[in-house]
Amino acid sequence: MSTTKMATSSDYWEDLRKQARQLENELDLKLVSFSKLCTSYSSGNQRTRDSRSDATGSCHNNMLVAMTTELEQLLSKLTAVNDKMAEYTNTPGSSSHNAALMHTLQRHRDILQDYTHEFHKTKTNFFSLREREDLLGSVHRDIESYKSSSGVNNRRTELFLKEHEHFRNSDSLIDNAISIAMATKENITFQRGMLKSIQTRVTTLANRFPTINSLIQKINLRKRRDSLILGGVIGVCTILLLLYTFH
Repeated sequence: MSTTKMATSSDYWEDLRKQARQLENELDLKLVSFSKLCTSYSSGNQRTRDSRSDATGSCHNNMLVAMTTELEQLLSKLTAVNDKMAEYTNTPGSSSHNAALMHTLQRHRDILQDYTHEFHKTKTNFFSLREREDLLGSVHRDIESYKSSSGVNNRRTELFLKEHEHFRNSDSLIDNAISIAMATKENITFQRGMLKSIQTRVTTLANRFPTINSLIQKINLRKRRDSLILGGVIGVCTILLLLYTFH
């Protein structure tokens, strides 16, 4: 009777772990897509204004809002699964394996915290971009309305409009450069989260098999070197792009 009860309890724990891993994988994919969609929001709105098509911008905006809601629901589900896992670790029958259970629970909590942080940061960037684009769109519409209603074609007005277009194009180029840098940073952060989870598992194996430690240290050194090289390349590309923009 006791053996059957322990088996049932173990199955319940494994089912919770399976749900957590499935939600984490789904969140990882959704967050990458959400980041890319937010990055393309600014340039997409620029094309929408140029083509005078409000339907395209509205569709893009609706997609972002729908994905935001979906990510919030997934994070809520993963939080609920983590809470159930925490409740399980406090049950009397799990005391004999409590250390291993707490280690697993902490790893899932760390992953949830990372995903929650990345989601809120990307969401904040999205709303800031949308507010900025709404303001720029309003200015653009006011100028177009002024041009069509007044019919002023003198040289001073034309020079002013050309100068405004120049500033708007420069602003768009800077936004694109910043968006590329943000997207690169987001992708590196997601990869770091995944590598962190893998590194935890590898460290556990290394503690059991000490001969693996030297290999892990070499991998860590190479990873740091690659990170420094990648950071340097991104910095140089950003500086060159900004120099090209202002010249």
